[in-house]
Amino acid sequence: MIILIPIPPWKWNLLTEEPVVACACNDDIRIQQSYDFEVTYLPVLKKLKVGEVAEIRCRLVRSGEYAHTKYYLRYFQPDGKGELWMNSSEPFLPNDTYDLPDETFRLYYRSLRDDTGRIDIVFFDSFGKEYTLSFSFSNDSGKEAD
Repeated sequence: MIILIPIPPWKWNLLTEEPVVACACNDDIRIQQSYDFEVTYLPVLKKLKVGEVAEIRCRLVRSGEYAHTKYYLRYFQPDGKGELWMNSSEPFLPNDTYDLPDETFRLYYRSLRDDTGRIDIVFFDSFGKEYTLSFSFSNDSGKEAD
């Protein structure tokens, strides 16, 4: 005995048509690689005695992330005399480039003279975007001002 199941006419085309797979190809795929960023920091001592160290706690904040982006810093000291370094490294040389190891990091500045000092720290990425922080330090002679 054969049992026939009636198929409505509107489903007939589903049985006879071959499946169609459509795909679109575009050789012009654009992946954003360069994003804006900034460096935030906690409050920093503004008055230093000669030889005293100020800790600068920083955090790199990116507007987007591309895995292959590298971040660097260099610094300049237009006024005063001091040393800047990171963690347990040797003091940085002005105008030399140094890698940023993590998104959160600490810089240390030591005043070497009893006058006002200023440092400009330029952070930049592997795509040429820059962000600059400036810090000014005045001499703390230990005497209270009137």
